[in-house]
Amino acid sequence: MDMWFSIANLATLCGWALLIATVFSERLRAPGWAIAGRWLPAAFAVTYLALIATSLWGGDGDGGGGFDSLGSVRALFGDDRALMAGWLHYLAFDLFVGRWIAERGVARGRSPVLLIPAMLLTFLLGPVGLLAALLLGLFKRGEAG
Repeated sequence: MDMWFSIANLATLCGWALLIATVFSERLRAPGWAIAGRWLPAAFAVTYLALIATSLWGGDGDGGGGFDSLGSVRALFGDDRALMAGWLHYLAFDLFVGRWIAERGVARGRSPVLLIPAMLLTFLLGPVGLLAALLLGLFKRGEAG
């Protein structure tokens, strides 16, 4: 699992670098948003599904996990495959939100000086970056997304 963890982290760093480049380069936007904001999260999602399936039906965990308490959730991650799946869950959603921030920010003419901190916060602290993007006015009442 350690090798896959390292590969996922490296792919994520490359994805974030590409996303940040898209706020500076119009030529990189379409491929960058597709690769880093759609294809890479989709690859993580497929891997996530495989890891969850194998940890549920062939895992090394004691099967005592669940969602009824914090201890039960902790037990869900007793298997390395489930733990890796959880990590991919974060990586996929943070990249997807990062793409949303980049795409919306560029469409609304927001300066990269404002977008990049929100994107970096999303990379490092997920929901804090989303909050920063929301405060930048990237989502307004009455809009679908």
